[in-house]
This record gives sequence, structure tokens and C-alpha cells, in this order.
Amino acid sequence: MSNFVHLHVHSEYSLLDGANRIKDLPIRAKELGMDSIALTDHGVMFGVVDFYKECKKNDIKPIIGCEVYVAPRTRFEKEAGIDNKYHHLILLAKNEIGYRNLTNLVSMGFTDGFYYRPRIDYEILEKYHEGLVCLSACLAGHVNKEILNENYEKAKEVALWHKNLFGDDYYLEIQPNGLPEQILANQKLIEISRELSIPLVATNDAHYLRKEDSYNHEVLLCIQTGKKMTDEDRMKMGTDEFYLKSPEEMESYFSNIPEAISNTVKIAEKCNFDFEFGNTKLPNYEVPEEFETHSDYFKKICYDGFKERYGEEPDEEIKSRLEYEISVIEKMGYVDYFLIVWDFINYAKSVGIPVGPGRGSGAGSIAAYSMGITDIDPIKYSLLFERFLNPERISMPDFDIDFDYERRQEVIDYVGRKYGKDHVSQIITFGTMSARMVIRDVARALDFPYAEADKLAKMVPMELHITIKKALEQNVELANLYESDATIKKLLDIAIGLEGMPRQASTHACRNSYYKRSSNKLCSVIC
Repeated sequence: MSNFVHLHVHSEYSLLDGANRIKDLPIRAKELGMDSIALTDHGVMFGVVDFYKECKKNDIKPIIGCEVYVAPRTRFEKEAGIDNKYHHLILLAKNEIGYRNLTNLVSMGFTDGFYYRPRIDYEILEKYHEGLVCLSACLAGHVNKEILNENYEKAKEVALWHKNLFGDDYYLEIQPNGLPEQILANQKLIEISRELSIPLVATNDAHYLRKEDSYNHEVLLCIQTGKKMTDEDRMKMGTDEFYLKSPEEMESYFSNIPEAISNTVKIAEKCNFDFEFGNTKLPNYEVPEEFETHSDYFKKICYDGFKERYGEEPDEEIKSRLEYEISVIEKMGYVDYFLIVWDFINYAKSVGIPVGPGRGSGAGSIAAYSMGITDIDPIKYSLLFERFLNPERISMPDFDIDFDYERRQEVIDYVGRKYGKDHVSQIITFGTMSARMVIRDVARALDFPYAEADKLAKMVPMELHITIKKALEQNVELANLYESDATIKKLLDIAIGLEGMPRQASTHACRNSYYKRSSNKLCSVIC
């Protein structure tokens, strides 16, 4: 175990605020001699699975966490000028209970408490605190805010509340960023630590990877807030110290408080959560009582539909294919998946909601065709079942189902009623800063003339997966400008540093598709 662990780290999924790419974090941690690292994005857990996988790939222990936003009153109150002044708090998952509680808190931050940011409150923190380590967070944390407001007794009261809730899993967080406010806060936190016997922990609120990345991060903040680097009132970090510092740098700064460094290792040792991959958990489909197993009911639906599609005496080869598909579906554990999809399609048809005939690889399944999930004969069109599902496929099968967008919500509501709303969600998607977009974004932040920025962006070829580096190889004019004009070189270097990062989160396109009545074509997908 290394002698220091970063426990307060923001990735690209702290949208337009964190500039650490997920894939770079474990590599950099390893370079610095660390064997563990945490991820604590602002209010979200978008990146935790990728983070976990990248850490495991690099023999780094991943610590799953989040810097949550805490409402000043309750998560339900949303009064301008009051309830948008939230506090920050770091939560780290110790185990599976902690992970589940953390996901509950983050989810309720969106469903119950969203007001500018996804907010929790002390009520649900008290309910879902088990299995979590809590750190008092940065200068935006509640304890620090009271300190900076010169309300020392209130700061102690807030710290004591958290100590009483989390016990030995609550820590006061001190940071070495050099800000005058932080220096004051550190001094007072040390005093509170001694008075209330609350342990200290050193973090660095890392928003970018290396010190030299500070300027790029400032540009990123301008993109987030719509400001220019020349604006006096733009959001600023204040120093260039918010990077992934080495253990030696952290130890040097806190040489007089060694326990704040060693406590990072103790916390890392407490946190031992692992994801389970490949163990798909599906909602239970309730089959009629007369059927002993789900497979029996599944086969009954398949064989009844098969007779309707192909008649009482179908070709033996076609029947053998259905039996083969059924055996694969049973072997891979996807009987309930087929029953659930069949169920909501059957519901839609029963209430007159238009349903598409099927698209994608799912149309290659004769079992799906027999059940009425799809309406395209895979035999007639020589479609392969193996493209949809085979024993070597490690991911879930995926039916693309089309519904009339005007009544799609009825289907979603039905699924929620039948299987529980906690089993139904829509898919998130991230808009990333593509080559042309990031050039324009950076140009705005640098107050670059619009016409020149537009001309520069249009020099990037309109190709799928094009990058600025590839564009420099392909476009001689762009490459010459890069080499000869220092201003353009600076702009493009920053753009390259930010290219591909998530810019915003939204609901998958299936939520926003439409029904073309003129062509009677269904263009929406339920997820």
C-alpha cells in the first residue's frame, strides 16, 4: 500500500469542470507510485463503471465515491437565492451496502432535489449513510462555509452532527491549494479536529492531471459558464494547484500533520467495493400458475406463435431452428428477457398502440418472430439468429422496438406499474466536444474572432471519428497555420487537450424521436 491516496478527484464527468480523463487517472496514479485512487465527481456517478474497469486494468484499487450537493434546507425547497446555495460533501463507498446507499442518494438528488444541481439533504443522508465514508469536502463544504463566515461554533455543530452520524468514518478535509481562504480553513479545521476528536484527511480536489493543465482547465470553466478568459468576473480556481499531486508533494505540504496523510491510506483500506459483471439481474416475470417454470411458459408462447406463423406442419428444418434458438435462450438465461419484451409489446398491441415490425439483429430470431416481438420472417429474408444471440456473446441481447411517440409513454408507464418504477429507466447519452465543436468553444473562450474561428473549424474534414490531430495530417493549409501562427497553435493545442470530453448529458434519442404520420413510419425506440 502506498503512503498516500487521492480521495477527492474529478473526472471529465464533472461536466465542463473536471478535466481528468477516466483512462488517464489510474495510469497517472501508478506513475506517481500510488496503488489506489478515488473518483468523486460532482453530484453524479456517470463514470464509475469505466473508472473501475480502467483501474483494474492498471492494477490500481478503485474507490467509488461522489461529491454530493447538500441542500441548505430540504431537497424539496426551491426558492431562488436560498436553495441554490448548496453545500458540498464527499461520500465514498466502503462496501456493497455503501454503494447501494450512494446510488440511492445520487438518484434522489435528481428525482427529488434537483434545483440547479442534483441535491440531497440531511434527512436522506441520515437514512442512507450506512457503508459510507464521509469527508467534509472543499471550501464549498458546510463546515468550511461556516468557518469562512466567521461562525466557528456553527462549524463545530455541523462537524459534530456528521461525526455522530458517521462515527469513525467521518473526516475533516484539509487541502494544500494555497488559497488564503483554504489556509484559514485548514487552521480552523485542525482546531475543530482537536476539540471534537475528529480525524483529519489530506486531499487535493484534483480537477486536472498535471500542473501545466491548469490553463486548459480555466478555458473549460469558461466554456461551462459562457465566459471569456479576459472577463474579470469569470469563474476561477484561484491557483494552479488543483492537480493530481504526488505523495511527496502532499507529504511535504502537510509535514506537520502526518496523520492527515496516513489517514488517506486507512480510508482506502476501508473501501472494498467490487462490481459484479456478467451476472445479469432481470425483473421477475410472473407466469400463470399452471406453468411449472418460466421456460415452460416461454416455450408455449413460442410454439403457439410458430404454428400461427408457419402452419400446423412446418418444414422440419424451420422447426429445428426454433428449438435451437430456444435452447440457446434458455442456456444463456434470457427467458425472462424475452417474456418481458413480449409482455409490453403484447400490451401495446392490445390497447391499439402502433408497434414497428422490428429492426436490427433481433429480427433474425425466429423465436422473437413466433412470439410476435418482431413481424419480419427471418427465414424468408435469410436472417441469422447468431448476429443477435450466441453462446460467445457476453453482452445482453438488444431488441430495438418502435412505438408511436405520442403513446410511447403509456408503454413506459405500463412497464413501471408491472415491474416497479425502480426497475425502469431511460438511457443517458453524452454529447462530447467533437473536433469542430471544441475549436469553436475554445475560440469563444479565448475571444477569438468568430469568422476566423469558423474558418478554422471548417478546415477539419467532415468525417466520422475525425480528430484535430488527424485533420492536421490531412489538411496542409491547417497544418501550415498551426506551424506558422502562434495564436492558432495555442488555440488548437488547447482544443486538442479538451477534445472528446463530455459536454452535456441528455436522454437517449429514443425519448425525442418522432412519428412521421405522412409516411406512417415509426421512428422512436423504447429503452
